[in-house]
Amino acid sequence: MHHLDLGLYHYQIEFTKELLSKSSIDKFNRRIAEIPRYPGLKIFAGGLQSIARLTANEFRDLMKVMVFVVDNLHNKDLSEVYVKWNEMYLLSRLETFKESDLKIFQKAIDDWINLFIKLFWNISGLKFPKLHLWKYHIIDTIQKYGAINKYTTETYESLHKTYVKIPYRLSNKKDVETQIIKMLFDFKFSEASKFCEKQKNNSNLNEKMRKGFTQFFNHLKLDFSKIISTDTQIKIFGSVTLNNSTFLCATNKYYDNPWFSNIAIIMDTDELSNYQSDSGTLTQIVLPNKSLHLALVQWYDFKSRNTPFVYSCPWLELVEKYNFIEIEVIEEIVHIVPQFDKKNEYFVNKYIF
Repeated sequence: MHHLDLGLYHYQIEFTKELLSKSSIDKFNRRIAEIPRYPGLKIFAGGLQSIARLTANEFRDLMKVMVFVVDNLHNKDLSEVYVKWNEMYLLSRLETFKESDLKIFQKAIDDWINLFIKLFWNISGLKFPKLHLWKYHIIDTIQKYGAINKYTTETYESLHKTYVKIPYRLSNKKDVETQIIKMLFDFKFSEASKFCEKQKNNSNLNEKMRKGFTQFFNHLKLDFSKIISTDTQIKIFGSVTLNNSTFLCATNKYYDNPWFSNIAIIMDTDELSNYQSDSGTLTQIVLPNKSLHLALVQWYDFKSRNTPFVYSCPWLELVEKYNFIEIEVIEEIVHIVPQFDKKNEYFVNKYIF
């Protein structure tokens, strides 16, 4: 797989940087540094000043976000060549290939290479053998020796899906335990109104968290007034880890930067799909006989009904809708990336692998 990670993808990024103007290179580096956090995803806080010493894992992290980084920096073909790369790369990771899979894989290779040549011919001259080997010999190699994965030492995300995600989804998802990482606030319901009013004007909190506290008390009264008393204890946490190892974060400062996890939830049986939301606060309400573990969420909706997907990713906007959900209905976190230089436009990153 290093033929791709440290070879062809290295060239693609190198040629991209040569293609861009100085001002676009500055945007390129700034966008890489501003990619939202996601567990296991490396953040290149200083941008991408040099790629000479990047590891294969670091190149794979770049694959997951580069589609969004180059958006509108040059032309549509530049974003599309990264989309085509990801489609081809994901196919290359299959554990087994049928003849029909090989035909799809060959088409994906051709689609990527045709766009690669169109974009970078004048820069590179295409005088390197790895491109030739990949286009004309990889399918024959798979037919002769089997899937590429069988002769690589990489540990794949597919193992995590097989042994963690799938068993969890087959469970009843009811016995969800939270391990408290950091408690931010602790107060009684009788103090909630005064507390939330104070936090709305707290200059140490960012706009998203202050806005969350504006919604917090209203929804607390609306949703739980019949089951809580003035002495009910309310605790707000900055992060929790669910028993399926999902790490949720909703804090103004995580290593000095805000981090609010985006989540997909399990809908009722009469619902047809998952919805994405932006977690605002992680809350525990302590009742006499039990505790409720809740998240206050703000919802996303599609930016356009006519164009729901861009780069094969859901294209979203945040809407002014909030409510509490039980942590048990959180299925997984998702990586949502802003459409840079746009206001309230986001992509659900489908290239997390």
